[in-house]
Amino acid sequence: MTDRQDRDRSRSPDHGPASTEPPEQRRILRTLVLAQVFSGAGLAAGITVGALLAQDMLGATSLAGLPIALFTVGSAAAAAGVGRLSQRFGRRPGLTTGYAVGAAGSAGVVLAAVADSVPLLFAALVVYGAGTATNLQARYTGADLAAPARRGRAVSTVLVATTLGGVLGPTLVSPMGRLATAWGLPPLAGPFLLSGTAYLLAALVLGLLLRPDPLHLARERAAAVAISSESVGPSPTSHEATGTAGTGGAEPGGVALGASVMVLTQLVMVAIMTMTPVHMAAHGHGVGAAGAVIAVHVAAMYLPSPLSGWLVDRYGRLAVAALSGITLLAAGVLAATAPTDSVVLLALALALLGLGWNLGLVSGTAIITDAVPLERRAATQGTVDVGIAVAGAGGGLASGLVVAAAGYPALAVAGGVVALAIIPIVAAGSRARRHADPAAGTTA
Repeated sequence: MTDRQDRDRSRSPDHGPASTEPPEQRRILRTLVLAQVFSGAGLAAGITVGALLAQDMLGATSLAGLPIALFTVGSAAAAAGVGRLSQRFGRRPGLTTGYAVGAAGSAGVVLAAVADSVPLLFAALVVYGAGTATNLQARYTGADLAAPARRGRAVSTVLVATTLGGVLGPTLVSPMGRLATAWGLPPLAGPFLLSGTAYLLAALVLGLLLRPDPLHLARERAAAVAISSESVGPSPTSHEATGTAGTGGAEPGGVALGASVMVLTQLVMVAIMTMTPVHMAAHGHGVGAAGAVIAVHVAAMYLPSPLSGWLVDRYGRLAVAALSGITLLAAGVLAATAPTDSVVLLALALALLGLGWNLGLVSGTAIITDAVPLERRAATQGTVDVGIAVAGAGGGLASGLVVAAAGYPALAVAGGVVALAIIPIVAAGSRARRHADPAAGTTA
């Protein structure tokens, strides 16, 4: 199915207004929004000080990217686990478990900082990664009941909810540091107290309120449509009307295409983001300034989601994916050339970095959801997110080594160049779609 066909169906009389959502979908989105506000705070707080904590405990800048690498390794394992749990038991048990494990990891990081135990820190960061994985997995939940022509906007609704917590979390780094000091804890352990509490609240919200389970309901509707089709003949718009099926493989190479876009955007984003606080600290900026820059970055990762979702649904998945590569290149160039005393330009560069990541994530998620039939959707999505997490781990680990060897500007430029690989990948995907469906043109 092409994006043009999706858009035409969403505007057809049989479907009613494109803005209409079933009441169950509206309730599910409201619950996800609340949970994502909490989880966004947990995610952003840990990102802000993770590299600084490692640098402080290990005494080496070259290893400052290790925390991001470790909790993205944990994120990879958790992505597979959450995907399998969701596939078997539903989205609610999968997401609730993921956030609870992330909260336990946050507590472990605090204990490691108190005990000055590097092995415990490493182990706890791996467990902490479950919160990151679950935060991303939640976006798929928003699309379970969405019609194909509204999937970009459904994904974006869940992502944008992370903005409030994501912006609030880094701004609380300094106050949480002072609170930790008042309690006799290392100041850099404070933000992980916030992370643990936020992830635990997200788990409680989903465990209590995510009803009906969207994946279960989507399967029930798909089964009802199948029975109805067998009885009275297939309806040409039944799947889109119920929002329960993707194109079931009609997108040539859709899984590989969507995964490639998201892997590259994650790799570049994590690498540059990880070392920005370290770069700022090396040039005399305090934790508060670094927290403000990361707050801007996290806001840009999620706040543009409604626009990204609309662009994906209006102009096509592939066009937005290509735009993400160009935006990430601009971010890398600006980060590399910004004066070291300019917090404003660094914040702008990190905002572009977040925007490019968002464009890639929303478009890639829509491509994946389109391409995978419902009966395999959750497990496949979890597997794709494993690759995304591994890319993040590689970016986080390599970032410290590159900065130690060649400097932050070299890392930023290299990241932007790597992001350009998205464009030939998208071009190949477009050719494959035109070959499979000559009517698709360039609208996919």
